[in-house]
Amino acid sequence: MTVSTIKARGISVSLDLTVGHIADMVVSRDGRQLKPLHRAPWVDANETLPDNLPEGTVRLSGDFLCAPFSRSDVEEAPLHGWPANSTWDVVESAATEDGWRAVYRLRHKVMGASVDKIVRLRDDHPFLYQEHVFSGGHGAISVAHHPMTAMTGGGRLAFSPKRFAATLDDPLEPDPARGCFMLAYPARSADLGHFPAAGGGTLDLTEYRMDDRREDFITLVEADHGGPGWTALARQAEGDLVLVLKNPAELPITMLWLSNGGRDYAPWSGRHLGVLGIEDGRAAVGHAASIGDNWLKREGVATAFALGEGQSVSFRHVIGTMPLSGGEPPQEVTTADGRMRMATGGSSWEVPFDSDFLRIGQPAAV
Repeated sequence: MTVSTIKARGISVSLDLTVGHIADMVVSRDGRQLKPLHRAPWVDANETLPDNLPEGTVRLSGDFLCAPFSRSDVEEAPLHGWPANSTWDVVESAATEDGWRAVYRLRHKVMGASVDKIVRLRDDHPFLYQEHVFSGGHGAISVAHHPMTAMTGGGRLAFSPKRFAATLDDPLEPDPARGCFMLAYPARSADLGHFPAAGGGTLDLTEYRMDDRREDFITLVEADHGGPGWTALARQAEGDLVLVLKNPAELPITMLWLSNGGRDYAPWSGRHLGVLGIEDGRAAVGHAASIGDNWLKREGVATAFALGEGQSVSFRHVIGTMPLSGGEPPQEVTTADGRMRMATGGSSWEVPFDSDFLRIGQPAAV
């Protein structure tokens, strides 16, 4: 494996160049070393894996770019596309006056477009700032980030305002001989605290329970609220907060993948535990569905970026972490003047944040 590691004061990030996955992210804060991102248990185990697994599953780690999201059924490529399964090169990587900036380029083209990953770290900022740029190409492409975190004791979730949450027509693992699920499919709710359950009743999407064995997937559609889109996860046993942020005009949906021992076949084998994917995207499930008619488009939600010769499109994304005592995520997140302010109940706190990075209020790149 070829790894590119970049550092700024208080943070380091390593990229697995063989597949473009974030292999590691470490934030040093308040005397602690925080590691917010998940790495699949088989990646470093030197074990024999099933044949024909996508390389992105073989090396499943951290965060990666999906382009397209899920099935590559327009242009031939593995699951989640070439950006998640093939080699990236270092174009530049150098210290800046306030941190580090690196640019990586995908060797493959995607729908004829070249793809750059621009990664920024800033001194004393507990955040990874990423931008992806598609230059040239033809047709349209769906995209999503795929950050994954893992918990040993469950966690509590909070979100920026959402219009509603909805499941697909079918669960990820419909065959009980291969796995299990807990949500109803298809189902929909505007109340994230009460989502229809497979066995009747409701489940609370703001709670991740370790005793809930499951493989579930659900889409949250951003409401029109004028601020950044965000997901906050308070990990109970880890005593920290994981934050994922986006510009809703660029990435209008957040897909949650709840993977807690719900797949019984290799390489998952019931050992992929406490994992939560927080997947901000502009996509439906599958490339063809994303660029054709789909349920999200009928809700007025964009599911692809248009590509074109002489044109470029880009979108930005942020992952962060910090210590948290009390185990409750913030109910409000605001960014301004180089700071992020978080509030829950009667308390609030601030951390350094590049408040211009997500370009809130500017037109989306289309």
